Amino acid sequence: MHLVDTHCHLHDAKFDKDRDEVLRRALDTLDWLVLIGDGIASSRDALALTREKVYAAVGVHPYHPHEVTPEGITALREMAGNKHVVAIGEIGLDYYKYNEAPADQQQSAFRAQMELASEMSLPVVIHNRDAENDTLTILGEYDGHVPGVIMHCFSGDATFAERCAARGYYVSFAGNLTYPKAQQLRDAAAVVPMDRLLVETDSPYLAPQPVRGKRCEPAYVTHTAAALAAVKGMDLDSFTQQTTENAARIFQIRNHR
Repeated sequence: MHLVDTHCHLHDAKFDKDRDEVLRRALDTLDWLVLIGDGIASSRDALALTREKVYAAVGVHPYHPHEVTPEGITALREMAGNKHVVAIGEIGLDYYKYNEAPADQQQSAFRAQMELASEMSLPVVIHNRDAENDTLTILGEYDGHVPGVIMHCFSGDATFAERCAARGYYVSFAGNLTYPKAQQLRDAAAVVPMDRLLVETDSPYLAPQPVRGKRCEPAYVTHTAAALAAVKGMDLDSFTQQTTENAARIFQIRNHR
Protein backbone atom coordinates (compact mmCIF):
# COMPACT_ATOMS: atom_id res chain seq x y z
CA MET A 1 0.00 0.00 0.00
CA HIS A 2 1.28 3.45 -0.95
CA LEU A 3 0.63 6.19 1.59
CA VAL A 4 2.13 9.55 2.56
CA ASP A 5 1.60 12.17 5.26
CA THR A 6 1.49 15.50 3.49
CA HIS A 7 1.51 17.65 6.64
CA CYS A 8 3.13 17.01 10.02
CA HIS A 9 5.05 19.00 12.62
CA LEU A 10 7.77 16.68 13.89
CA HIS A 11 9.80 19.67 15.08
CA ASP A 12 7.16 20.17 17.79
CA ALA A 13 8.37 19.87 21.38
CA LYS A 14 5.86 17.05 21.94
CA PHE A 15 8.26 14.83 19.97
CA ASP A 16 11.44 15.84 21.78
CA LYS A 17 11.69 12.61 23.80
CA ASP A 18 11.17 10.12 20.96
CA ARG A 19 11.41 11.96 17.64
CA ASP A 20 13.70 9.36 16.06
CA GLU A 21 11.33 6.55 17.00
CA VAL A 22 8.34 8.44 15.63
CA LEU A 23 10.18 9.07 12.38
CA ARG A 24 11.20 5.40 12.16
CA ARG A 25 7.58 4.30 12.60
CA ALA A 26 6.53 6.79 9.95
CA LEU A 27 9.06 5.56 7.40
CA ASP A 28 8.16 1.93 8.17
CA THR A 29 4.59 2.75 7.15
CA LEU A 30 4.75 5.58 4.62
CA ASP A 31 6.39 6.17 1.26
CA TRP A 32 7.45 9.66 2.38
CA LEU A 33 6.28 12.63 4.41
CA VAL A 34 6.40 16.43 4.48
CA LEU A 35 7.41 18.35 7.61
CA ILE A 36 5.76 21.75 7.81
CA GLY A 37 7.20 24.93 9.25
CA ASP A 38 5.00 27.53 10.94
CA GLY A 39 7.64 30.19 11.61
CA ILE A 40 11.25 30.97 10.78
CA ALA A 41 12.69 28.86 13.62
CA SER A 42 10.36 25.90 13.09
CA SER A 43 11.02 26.00 9.35
CA ARG A 44 14.73 25.68 10.09
CA ASP A 45 13.96 22.83 12.49
CA ALA A 46 11.86 21.06 9.87
CA LEU A 47 14.57 21.47 7.25
CA ALA A 48 17.18 20.07 9.65
CA LEU A 49 15.14 16.85 9.91
CA THR A 50 14.95 16.26 6.16
CA ARG A 51 16.61 13.28 4.53
CA GLU A 52 15.65 10.65 1.99
CA LYS A 53 11.85 10.34 2.03
CA VAL A 54 11.54 13.28 4.44
CA TYR A 55 10.79 16.67 2.88
CA ALA A 56 9.91 20.10 4.25
CA ALA A 57 7.78 23.13 3.61
CA VAL A 58 8.95 26.46 4.98
CA GLY A 59 6.73 29.36 5.91
CA VAL A 60 5.17 31.53 8.61
CA HIS A 61 1.76 30.80 10.13
CA PRO A 62 -0.77 33.68 10.05
CA TYR A 63 -0.51 34.08 13.83
CA HIS A 64 3.09 35.27 13.42
CA PRO A 65 3.02 38.02 10.77
CA HIS A 66 5.70 39.96 12.67
CA GLU A 67 8.20 37.35 11.42
CA VAL A 68 7.50 38.20 7.78
CA THR A 69 10.01 41.03 7.55
CA PRO A 70 12.49 41.55 4.70
CA GLU A 71 14.97 39.58 6.80
CA GLY A 72 12.39 36.86 7.38
CA ILE A 73 11.66 36.56 3.67
CA THR A 74 15.39 36.36 2.98
CA ALA A 75 15.68 33.51 5.48
CA LEU A 76 12.76 31.66 3.90
CA ARG A 77 14.21 32.21 0.42
CA GLU A 78 17.52 30.68 1.48
CA MET A 79 15.76 27.67 2.99
CA ALA A 80 13.48 27.29 -0.02
CA GLY A 81 16.52 26.82 -2.23
CA ASN A 82 17.31 23.52 -0.49
CA LYS A 83 16.54 20.44 -2.59
CA HIS A 84 14.44 18.94 0.21
CA VAL A 85 12.04 21.92 0.37
CA VAL A 86 8.92 21.18 -1.67
CA ALA A 87 6.54 24.02 -0.74
CA ILE A 88 6.02 27.35 0.99
CA GLY A 89 3.83 26.86 4.04
CA GLU A 90 2.00 26.82 6.12
CA ILE A 91 0.78 30.29 5.25
CA GLY A 92 -2.63 31.93 5.01
CA LEU A 93 -5.25 33.55 7.20
CA ASP A 94 -6.80 32.69 10.57
CA TYR A 95 -9.54 34.92 11.92
CA TYR A 96 -10.64 32.49 14.65
CA LYS A 97 -8.79 34.28 17.45
CA TYR A 98 -9.10 37.95 16.59
CA ASN A 99 -6.53 39.02 19.16
CA GLU A 100 -3.72 36.82 17.78
CA ALA A 101 -2.85 39.06 14.82
CA PRO A 102 -4.76 41.85 13.04
CA ALA A 103 -6.28 40.81 9.72
CA ASP A 104 -4.40 43.43 7.72
CA GLN A 105 -1.06 42.20 9.06
CA GLN A 106 -1.98 38.60 8.28
CA GLN A 107 -2.95 39.56 4.74
CA SER A 108 0.30 41.44 4.18
CA ALA A 109 2.36 38.49 5.43
CA PHE A 110 0.29 36.11 3.29
CA ARG A 111 0.89 38.15 0.13
CA ALA A 112 4.61 38.48 0.82
CA GLN A 113 4.93 34.70 1.09
CA MET A 114 2.80 34.15 -2.01
CA GLU A 115 5.26 36.41 -3.82
CA LEU A 116 8.10 34.22 -2.57
CA ALA A 117 6.34 31.06 -3.74
CA SER A 118 5.88 32.64 -7.15
CA GLU A 119 9.54 33.62 -7.26
CA MET A 120 10.69 30.13 -6.21
CA SER A 121 8.11 28.25 -8.34
CA LEU A 122 6.90 26.30 -5.32
CA PRO A 123 3.35 25.27 -4.38
CA VAL A 124 1.77 26.75 -1.26
CA VAL A 125 0.32 25.02 1.79
CA ILE A 126 -2.61 27.11 2.99
CA HIS A 127 -3.89 27.49 6.55
CA ASN A 128 -7.42 28.88 6.50
CA ARG A 129 -9.72 29.29 9.46
CA ASP A 130 -12.83 31.43 9.41
CA ALA A 131 -11.35 33.43 6.53
CA GLU A 132 -12.65 31.70 3.41
CA ASN A 133 -13.48 34.71 1.27
CA ASP A 134 -10.30 36.67 2.00
CA THR A 135 -8.20 33.53 1.53
CA LEU A 136 -9.69 32.87 -1.91
CA THR A 137 -9.36 36.53 -2.86
CA ILE A 138 -5.62 36.60 -2.13
CA LEU A 139 -5.01 33.21 -3.72
CA GLY A 140 -6.85 34.45 -6.79
CA GLU A 141 -4.35 37.27 -7.14
CA TYR A 142 -1.66 34.64 -7.76
CA ASP A 143 -3.53 32.27 -10.06
CA GLY A 144 -1.05 31.09 -12.65
CA HIS A 145 1.92 32.40 -10.67
CA VAL A 146 2.38 29.47 -8.25
CA PRO A 147 2.45 25.84 -9.40
CA GLY A 148 -0.26 24.69 -7.03
CA VAL A 149 -2.32 25.27 -3.89
CA ILE A 150 -3.02 22.86 -1.02
CA MET A 151 -5.86 23.68 1.35
CA HIS A 152 -4.42 22.05 4.46
CA CYS A 153 -6.54 20.45 7.19
CA PHE A 154 -9.73 21.43 5.40
CA SER A 155 -12.32 22.76 7.83
CA GLY A 156 -15.00 24.19 5.56
CA ASP A 157 -18.24 22.82 4.17
CA ALA A 158 -19.01 21.12 0.87
CA THR A 159 -19.74 24.43 -0.86
CA PHE A 160 -16.30 25.80 0.02
CA ALA A 161 -14.71 22.50 -1.02
CA GLU A 162 -16.40 22.83 -4.41
CA ARG A 163 -15.13 26.40 -4.75
CA CYS A 164 -11.57 25.23 -4.04
CA ALA A 165 -11.83 22.27 -6.40
CA ALA A 166 -13.22 24.49 -9.16
CA ARG A 167 -9.98 26.48 -8.99
CA GLY A 168 -7.91 23.30 -9.23
CA TYR A 169 -6.70 23.44 -5.64
CA TYR A 170 -5.76 20.31 -3.74
CA VAL A 171 -7.82 19.66 -0.61
CA SER A 172 -6.24 17.83 2.34
CA PHE A 173 -8.06 16.20 5.25
CA ALA A 174 -6.71 15.35 8.70
CA GLY A 175 -7.80 13.12 11.57
CA ASN A 176 -10.73 15.31 12.61
CA LEU A 177 -12.59 13.98 9.55
CA THR A 178 -12.89 10.67 11.47
CA TYR A 179 -14.71 12.18 14.46
CA PRO A 180 -18.36 11.14 14.86
CA LYS A 181 -19.61 14.74 14.78
CA ALA A 182 -17.55 15.70 11.70
CA GLN A 183 -20.17 14.89 9.06
CA GLN A 184 -19.61 18.32 7.48
CA LEU A 185 -16.01 17.34 6.71
CA ARG A 186 -17.04 13.98 5.28
CA ASP A 187 -19.62 15.74 3.11
CA ALA A 188 -16.89 18.12 1.94
CA ALA A 189 -14.54 15.26 1.11
CA ALA A 190 -17.27 13.59 -0.89
CA VAL A 191 -17.36 16.44 -3.42
CA VAL A 192 -13.57 16.79 -3.90
CA PRO A 193 -12.43 15.15 -7.14
CA MET A 194 -10.18 12.15 -6.50
CA ASP A 195 -7.29 13.73 -8.40
CA ARG A 196 -7.28 16.67 -5.96
CA LEU A 197 -7.60 14.83 -2.66
CA LEU A 198 -4.76 14.57 -0.08
CA VAL A 199 -4.37 12.98 3.36
CA GLU A 200 -2.45 14.37 6.35
CA THR A 201 -2.12 14.08 10.12
CA ASP A 202 -1.24 17.65 11.17
CA SER A 203 0.54 15.78 13.97
CA PRO A 204 0.95 16.19 16.89
CA TYR A 205 -2.63 17.47 16.64
CA LEU A 206 -5.97 15.89 15.67
CA ALA A 207 -5.32 12.22 16.34
CA PRO A 208 -7.88 10.13 14.39
CA GLN A 209 -10.82 8.57 16.21
CA PRO A 210 -9.25 5.12 16.83
CA VAL A 211 -6.36 6.80 18.69
CA ARG A 212 -8.14 9.96 19.78
CA GLY A 213 -6.70 11.50 22.92
CA LYS A 214 -3.18 10.36 22.11
CA ARG A 215 -0.43 12.48 20.64
CA CYS A 216 -0.88 12.21 16.91
CA GLU A 217 2.02 11.00 14.76
CA PRO A 218 2.52 10.48 11.00
CA ALA A 219 1.93 6.70 11.10
CA TYR A 220 -1.65 7.39 12.21
CA VAL A 221 -2.48 8.76 8.76
CA THR A 222 -3.64 5.23 7.91
CA HIS A 223 -6.79 5.77 10.01
CA THR A 224 -7.74 8.93 8.15
CA ALA A 225 -7.02 7.31 4.80
CA ALA A 226 -9.35 4.44 5.68
CA ALA A 227 -12.13 6.85 6.64
CA LEU A 228 -11.68 8.87 3.45
CA ALA A 229 -11.67 5.72 1.32
CA ALA A 230 -15.01 4.80 2.88
CA VAL A 231 -16.40 8.25 2.08
CA LYS A 232 -15.33 7.77 -1.53
CA GLY A 233 -16.62 4.18 -1.69
CA MET A 234 -13.16 2.91 -2.68
CA ASP A 235 -10.98 0.06 -1.52
CA LEU A 236 -8.09 1.29 0.59
CA ASP A 237 -5.31 0.26 -1.80
CA SER A 238 -6.85 2.09 -4.76
CA PHE A 239 -7.54 5.13 -2.63
CA THR A 240 -4.04 5.39 -1.20
CA GLN A 241 -2.47 4.81 -4.62
CA GLN A 242 -4.42 7.77 -6.02
CA THR A 243 -3.81 10.15 -3.11
CA THR A 244 -0.09 9.31 -3.10
CA GLU A 245 0.07 10.05 -6.82
CA ASN A 246 -1.71 13.35 -6.13
CA ALA A 247 0.81 14.26 -3.44
CA ALA A 248 3.76 13.36 -5.66
CA ARG A 249 2.31 15.56 -8.42
CA ILE A 250 1.73 18.68 -6.33
CA PHE A 251 5.03 18.43 -4.45
CA GLN A 252 6.92 17.27 -7.56
CA ILE A 253 8.27 14.19 -5.78
CA ARG A 254 8.94 10.86 -7.47
CA ASN A 255 7.47 7.82 -5.73
CA HIS A 256 9.92 5.96 -3.52
CA ARG A 257 8.49 2.44 -3.67
